[in-house]
Order: sequence, then C-alpha cells, then structure tokens
Amino acid sequence: MSTLISGAETASVAAEPLAHPERDELELAAVLHALSDPMRLRIVAKLAAGEERTCKSIDLPVVKSTCTHHFRVLREAGVIRQRQEGTARLNSLRRTDLEHRFPGLLDAVLRSARQ
Repeated sequence: MSTLISGAETASVAAEPLAHPERDELELAAVLHALSDPMRLRIVAKLAAGEERTCKSIDLPVVKSTCTHHFRVLREAGVIRQRQEGTARLNSLRRTDLEHRFPGLLDAVLRSARQ
C-alpha cells in the first residue's frame, strides 16, 4: 500500500532545518577532510569574508550536483552553517565554533591556501 503525501506535508518536510553538528561534536578528522579539497577550500575562502552567501554566488567550475556535495561535506563536518530562505540556501562560515574547538586551524589553512 502506498502513502500519498499532501502538498502541506511536503512543504513541512522541505522546511525542516538542516542538520549541523554541535560545537562540541566537531571532529578534527572531519574538518581536515572537508578542508582538504580545493573546491571546498575555495568555498571556505569566499565565506571567510564574513557574510552569508548563496551557493550560486560562489562560482565553482563544477556541475550543480558536485557543488551540492561539497556544501554538504562542509556542513556535515561543521565548517559551515546552512539555512534555507525561500528557495535559496544561505551559507556562513562557523569561524567561532571552529576557533573554539581547534584554535588557529582555520586561519592557518586559509593562509596556506593563499600562498
């Protein structure tokens, strides 16, 4: 037997907040893995300016599905925070949380990436 989902139920499922690890749940291996990819490092460098940005505003030379994957890896590692606003997904760097858990790591990685 199949279950039909009404439009209202679909909207509520889509509106559920995205899962993010808590500050104390951030793991060094996951953060380093997330920062090890050049495309993800490019995303983080753009977000380091401090303002929220949409996925589309960060021009990456990859297809949409690959872009989505990179943002998901960063979010699940706790490097970025994402929130839905209408049809846009806004991204911000979790600089304070990263600095609290791993002092100096983010700045060292970003500095190294610029060289």
